[in-house]
Amino acid sequence: MPGTLFVVATPIGNLGDFSPRAVEVLKNAALIACEDTRTSRTLLARFGITTRSVALHQHNERAAVPALIDTLRSNGDVALISDAGTPAVSDPGARLVEQAHRAGIRVIPVPGPSAAIAAFSASGFAAEQFLFAGFLPSSATARRKAIAALERGSERGSERDYAVILYEAPHRIRATLADLAAGYGADREIAIGRELTKKFEEIARMPLGAALGWLDQRAQREQGEFVLVIAPGNGNRNSDASDADRVLATLLEALGPSDAAKLAARLTGQARKLLYARALELAGRGRRQGPDTGAR
Repeated sequence: MPGTLFVVATPIGNLGDFSPRAVEVLKNAALIACEDTRTSRTLLARFGITTRSVALHQHNERAAVPALIDTLRSNGDVALISDAGTPAVSDPGARLVEQAHRAGIRVIPVPGPSAAIAAFSASGFAAEQFLFAGFLPSSATARRKAIAALERGSERGSERDYAVILYEAPHRIRATLADLAAGYGADREIAIGRELTKKFEEIARMPLGAALGWLDQRAQREQGEFVLVIAPGNGNRNSDASDADRVLATLLEALGPSDAAKLAARLTGQARKLLYARALELAGRGRRQGPDTGAR
């Protein structure tokens, strides 16, 4: 009989969250596949785990998987771990799991910490569904397109009414929060989880329009790892957005984007900054399409 591949969740910060079952599996495995053996060394030493470990990360996964499958085929159990949290969730490991299934090898999860689930559970958003979108693209243009697609899908009244869970790095958190406010609207609520289960853990819920101000309250808030949970729509945003677009489109026939946004803010009650960004999009689209001459 071949060995078993155990997919083992590890703590995202607090080592007290490591389960006795996970410790036992790692001690009894023939081999531990780690995202980074240097990072995992601290965890393994803390729990007296002396099992041999090898690296399995995004840069060597394709080359390293065959040897691990050979170990499994020769009746050796392999435990897969990432630096923190659940393997293959915005972390390496999915290729090994896939190849184990294809080889007829038994795969067993050892569940435990997950930053996405931890943040969602502490957000208080009563959503029946959520979408885990991982990390947004790093470039500003691609990130804004991704946010627009997520926003369209998460509106109440659509077939996909859900909260959205994102991961973000500290050097991009400010830009991402600004883009989320522009895409979802300043009134949409967000729960920000920072450094979950660690010494400087914070979980705060607020409108997106207040998120940058929350960051500014303490310089340290732009440090650490972030999980963002965006609330589902409130049932009115689709119609509000359509009304604002109609108002802007009419005003843009006679006014520039800045003046159109200023007047539209008075008429609709929506934020002028967001309306100005939308006015620029509508004006640019009109220029690309050109005048309608009636020709077919």
